[in-house]
Amino acid sequence: MPKVQTSLRLDAIKFKEAKEILNELGMNFTEAVNIFTNMIVAQQGLPFKVNLPNKETKQALNDIRANKNTQETTLDELEFDEKT
Repeated sequence: MPKVQTSLRLDAIKFKEAKEILNELGMNFTEAVNIFTNMIVAQQGLPFKVNLPNKETKQALNDIRANKNTQETTLDELEFDEKT
């Protein structure tokens, strides 16, 4: 199968972190990109769910960008569903 060389612009810190993780998994970045590409072809789309935000989420994002309806909170103040 013929190969093609490509170029990507990535966040340098995330790229370094990704390479370290992939190294622990026993693969390099090129191999990971090839797996991702093969999955796109096999799935005929992204190999994970991608959704547009609903109206409520869009409004919340717009409020945050406009610095409206925001308040500081800590992780301790948030409630989490505990799954076992």
